[in-house]
Parts: sequence; C-alpha cells; structure tokens
Amino acid sequence: MKIGLVCPYNVARGGGVQEIVGSLRQHLANDGHIAKIITSQPRDVSNIDTSGMIFLGRAIDVRWPTHTTASFSPSISFEAVEQMVEAEKFDILHFHEPWVPALSRQILSHSQSVNIGTFHAKVPETIVSRTLQRVVTPYLRLVLKDLHEITAVSESAAEYVSSLTDRPIQLIPNGIDLTRYKTSGRGKVGSPKTIVYIGRLEQRKGLKYLLEAYQILAEKEIDLALIIAGDGPDREKLELLVHDMNLPNVTFLGYVNDETKFELLSRADLFCSPAIYGESFGIVLLEAMASGVVTVAGDNPGYTGLMQEIGTLSLANPKDTSEFARRMKLLLDEEKLRLLWQKWAHSYVKQFSYNNIVRQYEQLYRKALKKHASSKITV
Repeated sequence: MKIGLVCPYNVARGGGVQEIVGSLRQHLANDGHIAKIITSQPRDVSNIDTSGMIFLGRAIDVRWPTHTTASFSPSISFEAVEQMVEAEKFDILHFHEPWVPALSRQILSHSQSVNIGTFHAKVPETIVSRTLQRVVTPYLRLVLKDLHEITAVSESAAEYVSSLTDRPIQLIPNGIDLTRYKTSGRGKVGSPKTIVYIGRLEQRKGLKYLLEAYQILAEKEIDLALIIAGDGPDREKLELLVHDMNLPNVTFLGYVNDETKFELLSRADLFCSPAIYGESFGIVLLEAMASGVVTVAGDNPGYTGLMQEIGTLSLANPKDTSEFARRMKLLLDEEKLRLLWQKWAHSYVKQFSYNNIVRQYEQLYRKALKKHASSKITV
C-alpha cells in the first residue's frame, strides 16, 4: 500500500502526535509499504531527517486559548495540494488530528484516496474550550463528511468527535517502541530519592501542584531531588516559584533529546506527571512503564483511561497537594508495592508495542480499501 500520513504540527519540535506519525511511517516502511509524512515545513529543517516527508506550506506558532502552544500551517496553496495529490496517488491518506486547520481540510478537498482520520486530543471541559468548540465544530463537520473511517486513541479523545457523528469510531491506542527504553527493574530507591518530570511547561500540566507536593515531602525528606525536563511558556514562572518557595534540589533541564530522556527515566526513582486536563492518553506514562520507573500521575480522564488494574494506584488529584504528596511518598517508600507496580507495568505495557499498534492500522487500511476504494463517501 501507498500511505500518506498527514501531520498538522511542526515536525521539528517534540510532541506526541509528531512522534506517533514518525514512528508509524517507519514501521509501515519496515513492513514493505510506501509511507510518507505530509506536513508543513518548519523554519529550520537542518536538525531533522526529512526523508519520506512532503512539505506543504510553512509552520507557524499559534497560542491557543487552552493555554498551550500549537505549531501548524494556517494557509497552503491549493495548487500545491492538487499537484501533490495527483503526483502521489496514495491508496490511503491518514489524517492525524484532522480538526486542526487547515492542512487536512485542503488535502481532503482534493483527495481521491481512502481517507482515515485519527483524533488524539482531549478537549478540556472549560468555558474557553467550549467557546473554541463553537468555532471548530462547523469546520470539523465538513472534515468528517470526507473521512471514510474514524479512529481515536482513547475514549477521551473520541468524546468530542462522537458528539458530532453517529458513525462508529474505532479505538486504536498510541504506542511506543519498547526496545528503546532502559529498564532497571529496581525496587529500592537510590540516593538522593530522585523524582522526574518530563513534558511541556504549561498550565494544563499542573507543575505548580507538583512543586507544592514536593515542598511537603522536602520538609520531611532531606535526601530528595526533583528534575524537571522540558520547556514551555511557564518555565520562567515556575523557576521563580521554586525560588520563592525556597525549594531544595530542583533542577530545570529545558528541552531534552530522546537519549537524555531515556537516561533520566532509567535513573528516576519516581516519575510524576500531574496534568490536570487536556490529556487524552498519556504516552509519557507508557514511557515510564517501559522504563520500569514507578509513577504518580494526575487523575484526569485520559490518564484514568490508561492506568488500569494496579496502575490505578498511580492516580491522585494534583490539586489536593497533600494527597498527591502522600501518594508520592507511598510509592517512593514501600518497596513491596513498588515491585508489585513494576511487575504489573512490565506486562501491561507490552500491548502498546508499535508492532501491535501498526498491525491494527494495517488491518484498518485493508478493510477500508476493500470497503471504500471504488466508491465516494456518503454521509
């Protein structure tokens, strides 16, 4: 099969959707398919591998009302899109986050391929987000009319789109490459007890609550360290908060590459992701599982949907900082509980191997081709 993977975000920057699209392309190619990424061109492509990529338009940064920063192309030449579609003749066009303007819509308007859409994001339940939905909803309804099949990475990610259509939505979760992670299998904590956060530094990630919980622990634990890896609009504010709270042994690393991320996870005693909203899945939690590092996470719907069975021990409300701190201390100090969690995670995470996830997409592609290749979509 010849497959085009449409990514609306800046591929030169880190992000869950970009990582999934890149890994999906690589695994599809390994399975003998022709797979290309269709995306907007970043300002600087010198630091990324552009093989297998088709650039349409240029990526710009846009600050969303939901307190996060997106990077995508708002305008692309219709002529360039038409030429690309005609030249490539994809069997499948797979649109990731197709509600994001305007790349997916412009390609869909010219597509003669079988069109599949995957929804990744969880729309927060806030007044601002509901206002945003009123703007996006008419646009998304137009997009849905041109999609032959719809998928989502979780129930949380499917919630918004399911309110706009009665068509079935197939759930195919995100995945990771399990071979890339270093697992220590340790139950005992090191010295100092090291807590690690990796991710964007923005409001929805709940970092201020992690700092408040860390303050509670640091008042009782002398041998304690917190490492914060990642960048974002709230970095300066968070660094000032650490100073004002006089928190000991807190280190901001800024953006880290994959190798550094894997090393941080392999050395961490506890991984914390205190996100309060906007999470549809939780790739960072899969990465922690794959590394064998015990985790405490926010009880948002996306994380709750992922962390099942023993994994529910990891969930706590970050805004209740006393309870969040107690959960962190429990999973730092109780060796038998840590070993139980690690045993569960080692088994549970295997279902999210890219080998399994790509196989599900391949089955969907074949089914969709058989069903829709010779007919136009009707809704």
